[in-house]
Amino acid sequence: MLVVHGKRLLGVFEFKSQVGSFGNNFNNRSEEVIGSAADLWVAHHHGAYGGLPRSRSEVREYSSALLNPVIQSDPRPPFLAWLMLLEECDASMRSVRCDEPHFPVFEEFRDASYARRYQILCERLVERQLYSAAALELTPTGKDTHRALSKATSLRNMFSEFAGRILAAVQGA
Repeated sequence: MLVVHGKRLLGVFEFKSQVGSFGNNFNNRSEEVIGSAADLWVAHHHGAYGGLPRSRSEVREYSSALLNPVIQSDPRPPFLAWLMLLEECDASMRSVRCDEPHFPVFEEFRDASYARRYQILCERLVERQLYSAAALELTPTGKDTHRALSKATSLRNMFSEFAGRILAAVQGA
């Protein structure tokens, strides 16, 4: 979902959900979310979302952080958010075995469930400044309830961050 005001891209929201098949799907969703952010920030760096698009020859490719929106020339980069709605069930909540044929697994992944791994992914997406906010909501199948594993990766936090960004954009327009 895009949020556009005038010709300025204010926000991008990506919504995903997963029910069952947690093993391969977790890896696929992780690759997708990181790749989508990389694509967006490179396009942003080239001026694709408002302003004048710049050719590759006009962009300093030696820049050390094409993916870091803080370092970009635009002082008000778009808000980028990712939401994963995950089925809360035994398979998503139980610890997952780690194979270590070549290198040791980082400690935070030992005995971590798929839900916990998604939470770690959300935290790192924001920590590494690929996303402005990332949320993980768990919902049991057939119920109208949901919950977050932490306040930092909750829907409330994601939309609060966005509301603050929009308010700043409106006041600064």
